Amino acid sequence: MLALRPLGALARAQWPARPHMEDQRFFDAANVILTLQNTDGGFATYENNRGYAWFEWLNPSEVFGDIMIDYSYVECTNASIGALAAFHKAFPAHRRAEVRRAISRARQFLLDIQRPDGSWYGSWGCCFTYASWFGVEGLLQAGEPKNSPHLAKACSFLLAHQNPNGGWGEDFTSCYNKAYAPKGMQLFGDDEGSAVVCTGWALLALMAAGTRDVAAVQRGVKYLMARQLPDGDFPQEGIAGVFNRACGITYTAYRNVFPLWALGRYAAEYEPHVVRAVGSTAI
Repeated sequence: MLALRPLGALARAQWPARPHMEDQRFFDAANVILTLQNTDGGFATYENNRGYAWFEWLNPSEVFGDIMIDYSYVECTNASIGALAAFHKAFPAHRRAEVRRAISRARQFLLDIQRPDGSWYGSWGCCFTYASWFGVEGLLQAGEPKNSPHLAKACSFLLAHQNPNGGWGEDFTSCYNKAYAPKGMQLFGDDEGSAVVCTGWALLALMAAGTRDVAAVQRGVKYLMARQLPDGDFPQEGIAGVFNRACGITYTAYRNVFPLWALGRYAAEYEPHVVRAVGSTAI
């Protein structure tokens, strides 16, 4: 739904003879999202939660974990908050109270599942760097102020796991152990356990939250720039995706999408301020 409105405007500009994107299409999309919110305030992947966690004791699979019901996830909740917030901004009169309440409940869900160390557990990527980006962005889209202690905790968690070379990394042992991989991405990334995809996720979260540790952000940016290959590509490292806790999956586009996204955010939102503040040249 986030993409429909700008795409509709683009289509009208480029192809005026094409059918108009009717507002009702946006209303229908918002209505569907509202029906998919779980009682805990979060959102799952494709249906409402219809059971209990103890159902996992009946899990017949020897490969997949946490599959017996569809849970609320930080990733899906972030996406739903973003869609509803964008919709509410464009159509503030449509189901006004319900949309606001849904966003508020989703925000509380993100706070409820934030771990004491400030992180979030990721179910569709590896893992805490990934999920912490979703948690931070979700809270911000729900109206969380930049000086929020919850955002500060998230930043502290990420900064504590930055490697000496400026990068971040964790392999999918984070997912099935539900604890930050002690060796990071050492087996599949670089010698210090850093990797370009995890570094991109961590930087996106830190910059979105407005971390005051600009030097840490700069070290991460330098790491990404140093890892870029002569042809502009980034190296294919360890598996960055996962599903059902223990099944790794390679998304080859990730190695370019997230480092470039992080570099772009730094250039657009951080670099001009840093240069003006310290009088230095750009990285």
